[in-house]
Amino acid sequence: MQGKVEICGVNTARLKVLTQKQMDELLLQAKDGNEDARQQLIEGNLRLVLSVIQRFEKRGENPDDLFQVGCIGLIKAISNFDPTKQVRFSTYGVPMIAGEVRRYLRDNSAIRVSRSIRDVAYRVLQCKEAMLLQLGREPTIEEISRELELPEADVSEALDAVCAPVSLYDPVYSDGGDPLTVMDQVSDTRNTEGRWMERIALRDAFGTLSDREKQILCLRFYDGKTQMDVANLLGISQAQVSRLEKGAIKTMRKCIS
Repeated sequence: MQGKVEICGVNTARLKVLTQKQMDELLLQAKDGNEDARQQLIEGNLRLVLSVIQRFEKRGENPDDLFQVGCIGLIKAISNFDPTKQVRFSTYGVPMIAGEVRRYLRDNSAIRVSRSIRDVAYRVLQCKEAMLLQLGREPTIEEISRELELPEADVSEALDAVCAPVSLYDPVYSDGGDPLTVMDQVSDTRNTEGRWMERIALRDAFGTLSDREKQILCLRFYDGKTQMDVANLLGISQAQVSRLEKGAIKTMRKCIS
């Protein structure tokens, strides 16, 4: 999106910018049915649409398509906005535009969500937008749950299910150098390089033991059996099991060290 001059044939460098006073006047006129004022609001807030769709530039979608979908969200925001509320239009418009883009991405996503969860998600999103206008802020999960009379877990699950997937390469922070991506913040504590080296060393050391020693260690440390249990299974004494076990462990330690 960066450096792009035209989107849908619109020269982004020449987009109108409205002052707050102009916005307030046009919003009141549009609320009274003035179509010319409504058109001026749309044209004067196209930069707002551009700023929102830039959040989704890593999704691989055509910027022109996202811009058109964002404009639909802008038109809905203008139609539903109540200028008598003490809320800036951008505060209300940005979530509306972003929500429209997310719906588009969700409906065109390769990840399929069950119809029942999707239906709940639509109800939740509609309720969220209505409460945003009413409260002048984003409603909480608890508030949406209470309004729809649904368990909070269902509301949270529905929102998560229709949330646009995040790429591991999406930047989350940049200080002018290489950006910090989602992948940089995701760590695997089980499959680290150190653990892989330990597993390889243990496997090689285990391979040096006799079949009887391997069997005893497997029964003791994998199956969790006592020395007496192992002795009964193998038909030998507990003392023999203890001696073979200690000898096997000593051999493995020598191989690893």
